[in-house]
Parts: sequence; structure tokens; C-alpha cells
Amino acid sequence: MAAAEATHLIIFLILPILPVLFFTFLIKRRSSSPKAPPLPPGPRPWPIVGNLPHIGTKPHVVFAKLAQRHGPLISLRLGTQLVVVASSPAAAAEILKTHDRFLSGRYVPHASYAKNPDKNHMSFGFTFECNDHWKLLRTVCRTEIFSAKAVDGQAGIREKKADELVGFLSSKEGEAVRIAELVFVGVLNFLGTIFFSKEFIRLEGAGRGGAEINGHMKRLVEVLSRPNLSDFYPFLGGLDLQGLTKKFEGAAAQIFGAWEEILRERRRGGDSKMPATDFLDALLAKGFTDAQINYLFMELFVAGTDTTTSTIEWAMAELMRNPEAMQKLREELDQQIPTGDAIREPHLHNLSYLHACVKETLRLHPAAPLLLPRIAAQSCQVMGFTIPRNAQVFVNVWAIGRDHTIWENPLVFKPERFLLDSSLDFRGNDFEFLPFGGGRRICAGLLMAIRQIHLTLANLVYQFEWSLPDNALPQQLNMNEKFGVLLEKEQPLVVIPKRRR
Repeated sequence: MAAAEATHLIIFLILPILPVLFFTFLIKRRSSSPKAPPLPPGPRPWPIVGNLPHIGTKPHVVFAKLAQRHGPLISLRLGTQLVVVASSPAAAAEILKTHDRFLSGRYVPHASYAKNPDKNHMSFGFTFECNDHWKLLRTVCRTEIFSAKAVDGQAGIREKKADELVGFLSSKEGEAVRIAELVFVGVLNFLGTIFFSKEFIRLEGAGRGGAEINGHMKRLVEVLSRPNLSDFYPFLGGLDLQGLTKKFEGAAAQIFGAWEEILRERRRGGDSKMPATDFLDALLAKGFTDAQINYLFMELFVAGTDTTTSTIEWAMAELMRNPEAMQKLREELDQQIPTGDAIREPHLHNLSYLHACVKETLRLHPAAPLLLPRIAAQSCQVMGFTIPRNAQVFVNVWAIGRDHTIWENPLVFKPERFLLDSSLDFRGNDFEFLPFGGGRRICAGLLMAIRQIHLTLANLVYQFEWSLPDNALPQQLNMNEKFGVLLEKEQPLVVIPKRRR
């Protein structure tokens, strides 16, 4: 929904209650203590709608421009909600490290099932607080699938999916393909294998409507990305005026159906041929209910597929637009990998330029440009300003990654910058580079994601030459962004493979 449409809808729906809102606004303004520490600076809000008309369709860009005008920590009113945005390493460090204890609550969109207090404990990413249940769930996931040992044990499955992708692309030599659709299939099948020993989609069916789960996941993300009146005016939450909660529940039910029969069989004792070593078996052994398993898998699938797919697509687009970087990466791969060998994960350890290319992609195109929204569990002081209790808190990692005071020529794709400072990492300790976040809420699956990105990208570059349809020049690639929960390419990358070896 465009910003203008959202504003018109808001005005139409709240017109009858404008007098009540107006007098509430005056009372709050008069009752506020003049001695209270100030809020972070920001643009002056309009009555009732606040700063909603200022936001547009790309909030991460607008927030970055406002930070240049008002400072690294700003505040805005979106409807009745106070939003604080950090846009510098110092501000990010205050939120993700110094005051992480008070600012690690999670703001949950009204459309999500996790907004319901009776279901919130089932969520992995949207639990209200970092409580004991959240810690237990995170520990289970880390132990079973996200630890270094677990990720090492998954290498054979990742390698198999990479080989299948190479084989399929070889059969499509000279034909135009949408690279994101094919990468998505590989990531989805990898996760399906480690979760419950099942693959969902054949590569031959990618893009032809056979992969229904893909469409349901996309709809789920789209629902959470749409402007929702209930988020701007929480007192409207129970009404679901735009039907977004209903749409979310419908898409979620369709996703659950993808593994419903598997779960039922495991409960009954299952197929004797089914391996007893996957994540589903571990959850059943620990007494997880069907609802807990459904919501956990749904969140892990959505988070794991779209973020990885988007990063690989952005990396390929940047490399094609920067042929010198593509050539350097290809030379490194040719030097480190014996001719005729398939790429295996041990090869990746010595590919420093590959690692630099991935880091540079994540700097320019972080999958979650504002991370997931936090909420202040209690009021605290940050950089001399007050962040009140229940304020939403964002960290604009997109803006930090493009800040000219931090990065030389920040809009230029230059992997060499990470070779010069090879210690700069994405594990949440370097606050000028936070593609996976930091603090208690740092992405639990970052190690798995990075392994998948490195292996897939290495295969695409090592095994194929790439060109654009209709003899288009790489410099003509459209690099516009589509903002949502995730930052995707507005126009999918369509390319033509040619086998190198």
C-alpha cells in the first residue's frame, strides 16, 4: 500500500473519533512534566497522524535522511506510537549493548499470531521478553541446529543442494533464469531436510506454481510488511479493520499443512524408514506440542529462506555490475579449488575475497535494514535523551552501512575494504557493521546462513559465466530496493548461465 493510500485510509477510519484523540493529545501534552528529560529530536508531528505522512514506502531511507538533519538518535510519532531510531555505531552500541537489558523487548505487529499473549511463548523471534522460556527455546535451537558442531554436521546436505543447483543450471545453459527462485528452492529443501527429512520442491518446478509453500511464505511476509492501522493506533487492534490478522492466520494454516502429515506420523510412531535424527524428532522428544512445533518451523522457514536468498541475489547483482570484483573472485576460486573438483565446505576457509564480497553485500544490502523492532521494557537514558517505556526502537543498519563518515565511498561495491580490515565481523561486536543485529536478540542462525551464502555464491561464480537477457549491459541492472520486513530487489535478477568447466 502506498503511503498516500495508507494516510487516506487512516483519516477515513478515524474521522469519527478525531475529537476524542485531539483532547487526549492536549491532556497528555499539558500533563507532561517540563522537568522530564527530553525525547530524542525529530520532525514535528502532525496532530493525530503524527509523522506518518513523512515516511513513504522506504522508511529506512527516510530515517537515514532525518538522522542527517536531527542527529544519530531521533524520535517520531507514527499515529499514537513513539518510535526511536538509532543511525550511528555509537547509538547502536547504546541500544544493543549498554542498555540491551532494558531495550531487548520485542515489538510484535498486530497481524502476527504472537501478539496474542496466549501464543506469544511459542514464538522464537517475537517473544515479548527475553524470559526463561525464550532462553530455553533459543538453547534448544542452538544446540540442535545452530551450534558450530551442528552446522558442521549439515555440510553434506548443503553440498548436495549446491551440486543439484549446479546441475540444474547446466541444463539451462543459454536460457534466462530467475536466480532467486532457484536459490530459494535449494535453501528450502536444505531446511526441510534438517528439520524433518523432507524436501518440498523440485528445481524443475521452481517458478511454475508447483511450490505452494513459497507463495504462502511470501504472503506471510507481505502481510507483516503492510501498514497496519492497529500498529499505529493500538486501541483499534481488536477490530482488524484491514483483515491482516485473518490473512496471516490463513497463510500460516497453509504453511502448517506442508508438514501436517509428517507430524501426525511421527506422533503415531511414524514410518520406520524415516530417520530419527532430525530436528522434529528432537522437539518431540522434548515434549513440544503440535502448535509449538508449527509456529517454530514457520518462523525458521520464513527467516531462513528469504534472507539467504535475498543476500545471494544482491551479491550476484553487485558482482555482475562490478566485473573487476567478479574476476578477482573467480581467480581466487580457480586458484584454491583443483580443476574439476566440486566445491566443498573445507575449500571455503581460504577464500578471503569471497568472504569480503559477502560482507560488502551485507553492508550495502542488509536483509533486515531496520532489524526487527524492539520495545523499551522500561524507560532509560540513551545519549542524553529519554527512551520512554513501551517506545518502539529501531537500529537502522542500512544507514550505518552507508554512512560516509564511517565508510570511504560508501555507495561503491568495494570488497577490498574488508580485506584491509579483515577483523571487522558481523557477530554483533562491531557496531558499524550489524547485518545480523547484536545483543540478546542477535540472529541465532547467522553461522548457518553464512555457510549457505558462501557455498552457493562460490558455486555460481566458479561454475558459470553470466550474462543478461537481450544483450543488456550489467551497468543497466535495476538496483532499486523493495522495502518490507526484508529488503529485496524490486526487480528480480534474471540472468543467463554458461558453464565454465
